[in-house]
Amino acid sequence: MTIDRMRAAVLFALALTLAGGAARAATPSPHPTIPPPPFPKVKLHAEYVVEVNSKGQVVKVKSGRGTKYATFNAQTYGNALQMWIRKADGTAVVGLFRVSYDYDPNTHHVDRKIVLVSTGGNWGNQPGAANVMIGTAQKEYAASQAAAKKQQAAAHAKLPSLNEITGKPTPSPSPTPHL
Repeated sequence: MTIDRMRAAVLFALALTLAGGAARAATPSPHPTIPPPPFPKVKLHAEYVVEVNSKGQVVKVKSGRGTKYATFNAQTYGNALQMWIRKADGTAVVGLFRVSYDYDPNTHHVDRKIVLVSTGGNWGNQPGAANVMIGTAQKEYAASQAAAKKQQAAAHAKLPSLNEITGKPTPSPSPTPHL
């Protein structure tokens, strides 16, 4: 390789490097659009009494006591509704349980404790709250899809057919090619 070709190759490589750096410099860095909520600076305690069915699923929150922090209350309430409470051997006790959540501002750790309040109850065969929520979401989704289809069909009903637009019938598909 001659010296002129080597110089040209070096200049070309340098130009590519500089162009790549300019492209990277022009790319904006991602910024979070919503900052995370600030952690509370005080200890928090939330407590819920839940009904548990024969499968160990929480059926509903019977009563509760939250904090002045709505975010913490929403997170703990949602956690309590989706909870399964079972014994170590996998069996469940139908009854009332107290579920408490304690937040430590120094470690940002939430400690959850579960205590049996009483056994028995007429909710042993009722579905769990999480299953009910999933069923409701599926029904709402199916209804929204049906409404969207109906709206789309109504919009398409006003369109003229392809035959009317072109003035000739739609061509039939050609035979499938063989490989």
